[in-house]
Amino acid sequence: MLLIDHQVGTIKLARNINHEEIIRNTRALARTAIETDMSLILTSSQEDHFQGLLITDIQEIAPTAYANRIRRPGVVDAWLYQPFKEAIEKTGKKRLIMAGLTNDVCIVYPAMSAVEDGYEVQVVVDAGGSPTTLADETALRRMENAGVVLTSTNQLMAELAMDWASETGSKIQDIMYNEILKQLIE
Repeated sequence: MLLIDHQVGTIKLARNINHEEIIRNTRALARTAIETDMSLILTSSQEDHFQGLLITDIQEIAPTAYANRIRRPGVVDAWLYQPFKEAIEKTGKKRLIMAGLTNDVCIVYPAMSAVEDGYEVQVVVDAGGSPTTLADETALRRMENAGVVLTSTNQLMAELAMDWASETGSKIQDIMYNEILKQLIE
C-alpha cells in the first residue's frame, strides 16, 4: 500500500471530491494496511513548502510508517526518487496499491512508471482528487491506457477481504463500516 502526498496542503488542491471523503477513504486504506499486516509506505513532497506534513489521521493510524516516510525533495514522479523505489523493492511485492494527492500530478506518474517497470498497479481514485473534474478524468484515462487498474476504496477493500467471514475479511469489513459506511446508514 503506497500512500503518496496526502499532505495538509495538497489536499486543498483536490476540488473534484469532498476532502472529508478523501480523508475517510485514506484512513480506511491506512487502517487496512496496518490491521492486515500489509506493507505500508508513505511519501511526502516538500514538507517545508505549502504541501506541509502528511494529514494528522495518517500520523495517528500509522506512526511507524509515518516516522519512516520517504520525504521527497520535490521529485514529481515519486517512482523516480530512488529512496521511494528502493523501499518498494525491499518489500518484494509486485502488486501495488496506490492512492494520493493529487491524481492528476502525484499519482499519474508513479503509477505509470511502476507499470512500465513490470508491476501490477491499482490506483484507488477516491482516496485522492484533482483541482478539476477534467484534470482528474484526464489523469484516470491516461493511467488506464497505460495499464493501471482503477478502483474505489470500497471495491478494493472487498477484493482484499474476499470473504467477510474470514479473519482478514472481518477486520476489513469492520474498517469499511466504521470509516466509510457508518455515516451513510446511521
